[in-house]
Amino acid sequence: MTKEIAVFWLRRDLRLEDNAALWMALKSGFEVLPIFIFDRAILDSLLNKKDARVLFIHQELTRLKAELEKLGSSLWVFYGSPVQAYEELTKKFTIRQVYANRDYEPYAQKRDREIFEFLKARDVEFKGAKDQVIFEKSEIVKDDKKPYTVFTPYSRKWKTTLNEFYLRAYPTQKYFANFLKCSPFPMPSLGDIGFEDFDFEFPDRQVDIKIIEQYGEKRDFPAIRGTSRLSLHLRFGTISIRELSSMAAATSEKWLNELIWRDFYQMILYHFPHSATSAFKPQYDEVQWLNHEADFQKWCEGKTGYPIVDAGMRELNQTGFMHNRVRMIVASFLTKHLLIDWRWGEKYFAEKLLDYDMASNVGGWQWAAGSGCDAAPYFRIFNPESQTDKFDADLKYIKKWVPELDTKLYPKPIVDHKLARERCLAAYKAALK
Repeated sequence: MTKEIAVFWLRRDLRLEDNAALWMALKSGFEVLPIFIFDRAILDSLLNKKDARVLFIHQELTRLKAELEKLGSSLWVFYGSPVQAYEELTKKFTIRQVYANRDYEPYAQKRDREIFEFLKARDVEFKGAKDQVIFEKSEIVKDDKKPYTVFTPYSRKWKTTLNEFYLRAYPTQKYFANFLKCSPFPMPSLGDIGFEDFDFEFPDRQVDIKIIEQYGEKRDFPAIRGTSRLSLHLRFGTISIRELSSMAAATSEKWLNELIWRDFYQMILYHFPHSATSAFKPQYDEVQWLNHEADFQKWCEGKTGYPIVDAGMRELNQTGFMHNRVRMIVASFLTKHLLIDWRWGEKYFAEKLLDYDMASNVGGWQWAAGSGCDAAPYFRIFNPESQTDKFDADLKYIKKWVPELDTKLYPKPIVDHKLARERCLAAYKAALK
């Protein structure tokens, strides 16, 4: 008889402290084996084999494995399909329960249903927990039990529902003795999973309380460090949403609102999974996009002749990060000035952003395009020049990323703002009549 155990499946929650599903597993009465699966269905879709996100995950898993080995346990890292991983596990152990924190993306939902059925057929319980959001699924709904589709009333209900219970940390450390005692498992290298190792400096996970306190005044200015830069750590769960929400609730309502937007978009994606690839408002799929490949390429490369747009795209291409105000400007420019389908931009961001999160990215792009659940009206078209005057008046941010500004090397604008605005309004009016 092989040893009876519980499995804790790490996904987008790469930490041992304050982890909901891990806490449940450690209290299950079984010794707990932590696992991670490099899912080929996801990795094979990544064309760039020097992907900083894969590097980040690998580094964090190496750190977690070392932490667990100090406790006399280990982390078993698989490369393949989740079903293959569980087939291998069930040959080695008698698994009684599997614990994982819920993921609300369409592929994750499909994957988890498959694993649920696989485990159910073997009389193994698959238990989920809420961890990456404060409120999930239908916890914050309208009085008629339907999901909110507008942010402001959702955020109001979110705040009135919030209490200490939802912010309480899970005391996992109290139960670390319940990890499975075992020899270290070998871990695949980056090369083993088809990716390259390289030097990359990731943002620190330490919270700068001064930035949080001044967030409301400084968040819109890309030349200064006015945002927390914690989005990568939130995306992969190397920091707890409960810890950050507690801090925000006590420090900055503006910053708390940004965390509420995360919950809102996760809820929208869960209830309206079609919005991942289609307009939330179906009539916006009737917009006749121009989709000029050459214009799109210039946007991607930061060569549009609009300095604030080009600075943002170059920052993204070189660092995997873009300031949030600038994300709105470049998204508006692509969809409104160039009349290019928001899905093209969403896909490009998916390839480049370190903090790429489907729910927030789709939500942000549909907001910019006017097609989302809680979107800027289609006739709101950001003027890149006035945005520059407001948020980068001394051109400090722009000159950092566009050093050839004011020289013959810098391209002329690829489209006239006034003509682009008129063209956009005509295209949207025709689609929405």
